[in-house]
Amino acid sequence: MKILVTGGAGFIGSNFVRRTLQDAYPGLEGAEVVVLDALTYSGNLENLAGLESNPRYRFVKGDVCDGPLMERLVADADAVIHMAAESHVDRSILDSRPFIVANALGTQTVLDAARRKGKKGQRFVYVSTDEVYGSLPLENPDLKFTEDTPLAANSPYAASKAAGDLLARAYHHTFQMDVLTTRCSNNFGPYQFPEKVIPLFVTNLLEGQQVPLYGDGKNVRDWLHVDDHCEAVLTVLEKGRAGEVYNVGGNNERSNLELTHSILELTGSGNDKIKYVADRPGHDRRYAIDATKIERQLGWRPTRSAWPGALKQTIDWYRDNTEWWKRVKSGAYREYYARQYGA
Repeated sequence: MKILVTGGAGFIGSNFVRRTLQDAYPGLEGAEVVVLDALTYSGNLENLAGLESNPRYRFVKGDVCDGPLMERLVADADAVIHMAAESHVDRSILDSRPFIVANALGTQTVLDAARRKGKKGQRFVYVSTDEVYGSLPLENPDLKFTEDTPLAANSPYAASKAAGDLLARAYHHTFQMDVLTTRCSNNFGPYQFPEKVIPLFVTNLLEGQQVPLYGDGKNVRDWLHVDDHCEAVLTVLEKGRAGEVYNVGGNNERSNLELTHSILELTGSGNDKIKYVADRPGHDRRYAIDATKIERQLGWRPTRSAWPGALKQTIDWYRDNTEWWKRVKSGAYREYYARQYGA
């Protein structure tokens, strides 16, 4: 099987590529993977270090908005896993245009390429986010997002991803394409760019710095280990029904304050390391995923996301890979592409 992974040098994408090439999912043994990534600030070839000599792996530097390039790449793929996206809410508040271009126009470009040049029987999995659903109230902990929850995006990032969701739905309905959508909760794990809360807090604490906690810290997120997420995407690729949406959650809700205290405890840090900062505009209060559909229909459920074990393993990874995150924070990671590819 030949799989095209867009955004494959990012956090989730690189973990997905490694898992696939390690033959860690039954039925995909020997799969060939082509990674497309524009290597914007969060795309990091060091996330894929060590794969260069694998004959089943190929990297292509390129933009999902490049129609001719996308047509060439999808023409030879049995499956397209579309993960490429700008994904940081704070950055989308500062400047929403790159998010609209990458997440809406980019998705349209990849879908068009697959429609025009895709192989017969090609599957297209669009990887989305629970943020397209908007916010849930803190006072009703039993209320969760289902696949039927109306889209109500509250940030420019979420709105750009919701645009991609609707395009994926439209291309299935209009062109009868074999398109599926996954909507995941907050991911954590190795190789996550240290602007996101867990790697930011962990690496700050390892450097003896404070951690910036937004507002009152009561905002709640459902935390999903990236390995669980990757397995869910592979499960949808293998067993999902065309045109369907599948929620992917970790059954692991924590407030930001609870998360912070867990990280402090596991790193041996005190409460004096918390620095309360002004909340960001429009900060959603709570996300919570109901993953009943994918569990009942496809047999997937999270097995690696439970705390404190999964959080401790993640912190240990950042302890053991100091050079990786220090190079990201300093910007030196950008040298890796030039060194490997002479450009």
